[in-house]
Amino acid sequence: MAFQDNSGDIILDIVLTDEGRKRLAAGNTSFHITQFALGDDEINYGLFNTGSTTALQDLSILQTPILEAFTNNGSSLKSKLLWLPNPNLLYLPVLRLNEIVSPTNPTTSNYVVLVDQSTTDDTITSNAGNSIGYVNGSLVDGMIFGTITEDLGSYIRIDSGIDTEDATEIDSSLIEQEFQIEMDHRFGTIVSRDGIVAASPIAIDDDNIATYILRREPGSQFVKVPSQSQNTGAETIIRGPLSSYVEFKIRSTESLRNNNFLFNRLGSTTTSYKKANNTSQTTNIIDSIVKITGLTTGYSVDIPVRYAKI
Repeated sequence: MAFQDNSGDIILDIVLTDEGRKRLAAGNTSFHITQFALGDDEINYGLFNTGSTTALQDLSILQTPILEAFTNNGSSLKSKLLWLPNPNLLYLPVLRLNEIVSPTNPTTSNYVVLVDQSTTDDTITSNAGNSIGYVNGSLVDGMIFGTITEDLGSYIRIDSGIDTEDATEIDSSLIEQEFQIEMDHRFGTIVSRDGIVAASPIAIDDDNIATYILRREPGSQFVKVPSQSQNTGAETIIRGPLSSYVEFKIRSTESLRNNNFLFNRLGSTTTSYKKANNTSQTTNIIDSIVKITGLTTGYSVDIPVRYAKI
């Protein structure tokens, strides 16, 4: 990994995706470049100098050193460039984590997937047991039940819309029809909010990153069209018109449930969480990120997710 000197001629540095390298290595006719993405992750537009002459206002931006292209899809192209055919748009939609309907954990400001029954005993109604899902008989915010997912515990909801009170409607071309979710397949899989429907990844790359595509369609258990009441602001974090939202839970994998290998290799321990009787509980944890991208606009958000096991 290195920086490229961008003080002179513009340098175009291109890498293939995992799928592209796989097809190129096959040595047959399956390799054709049909799609590409551009990004401006390294650019700080705050360097634009309005006090300088016109020719020099953007000089610092143009000469910013940029990273050479790299293939780790978990790190590259966080901010993809977008082309829109309508030149009269005043506002673009964004994605926002909706903590109104499902708050994150108040102790660690993330969602915590409790990977097995011992970690989250949903039968607890008193101050007993070692479970960290309940304290003093009450369910703790931000706790996602990794095994007992049916209508229990928290879930993740991402809202898409115009985040300003100045907008009254959203252009139909900007409505998110599909959401892409990327997450580490070693730790969890995507299920619907009620825990009944399991989503299937379209790909799992060599970094163990699973990619899901969730579509807005009739009867979808994942991507929903907001009702009138949801669009008023009482149930959404979006200040303007809400176009669509995606909601899901995470089901823990057998690897995390059955042994501590991944916790020992990739994780650590914490005493941040309490037992049901409000005393400290030493807990094995793995911190990870779930990335959600709206495929219409390319806007993305990273959600911190912690996998926990006692």
